[in-house]
Amino acid sequence: MHEENRITIGFLLFDGFPMACLTSVIEPLRAANEIAGKQAFGWVLVSERGQKVQSSAGVGFEAALALTGCKDIDILFLLSSPTSGFADPRTGNGALRGFGRHGTVLGGISGGVFPLVRSGAMVDQPVSVHWCYEAAFEAEFPDIDARSEVIVRTDTRWTAAGAAAGFDLALHLISDRLGSEIAHEVACWFQHPMMRGAGVRQKVPDTTAPGSGDQLPPLVARSVELFAGHLSEPISIAEVAGQMRVTPRQIERAFKQATGQSPSHYYRSMRMKAARQMVMYTKDPIAQIAAAVGYSSVTPLVSHYKAAFGLSPAEDRRRINRFRVEDNAPLPSI
Repeated sequence: MHEENRITIGFLLFDGFPMACLTSVIEPLRAANEIAGKQAFGWVLVSERGQKVQSSAGVGFEAALALTGCKDIDILFLLSSPTSGFADPRTGNGALRGFGRHGTVLGGISGGVFPLVRSGAMVDQPVSVHWCYEAAFEAEFPDIDARSEVIVRTDTRWTAAGAAAGFDLALHLISDRLGSEIAHEVACWFQHPMMRGAGVRQKVPDTTAPGSGDQLPPLVARSVELFAGHLSEPISIAEVAGQMRVTPRQIERAFKQATGQSPSHYYRSMRMKAARQMVMYTKDPIAQIAAAVGYSSVTPLVSHYKAAFGLSPAEDRRRINRFRVEDNAPLPSI
């Protein structure tokens, strides 16, 4: 195969990066090269100093380049856990901003958006944030335009929420470079049913009753949206009912039938999941986390957190940090 205006993609890897996010982008690009009969895409693994990097699965990867050697790369994707960062933040963040100023497309997949935003290279840019990291992201970056779409692309910044979204992003690159027919054939090679694009929202797990499927009825789904918009300033079931122009009793029945839970318990579960994201992926004090999910003091948060997860927020954070120190791997990587 010959090279013709090859697009070179760098993958900047941090310890604990999700391996699936790397292979989900490289494999469709490899297949596109084979189908097209030319090296339309090339790729290279990068780390901060050119050192070996270990994925969240414990598999080691040898980097071919240090970050400072990325001058000829067209696109640079960051792959990491949400807690990852440069050993030398001033130099690493400055390098990313410099690449962005000089025409390199910058992007992040899954947790890779965290160090990308920390670098200062995403000012006034929208970001695709995986639902698993949404509360932690908004707590750390309240002024960033965080979106629930699987892919968010601008002219110079591309982000994707997870490994499957990375595959979709690769299909878009293939379609842009080689045409939709080759992109479709690549998708068929991997039995990837469809290429999702801008505006497609992430699939988020719903708590439903056994056998009820994963599609919430409209009344429940709309109530959940209202809950999600009022995590820090809780809304009452009566207020939700008023906005929906139904009675609280109707909402109670709808939630019980669809989820097996009362709306108040469902709402509390949402707040606890958001609290746990902040416990796991931020350094915010527990009191600040309590306020962020609508508690005026730590005591009720601790009680509800223990009921949900079996240990207190402080204990959970110590457990997670101990795991990171012992195994050099974050929890979890998506």
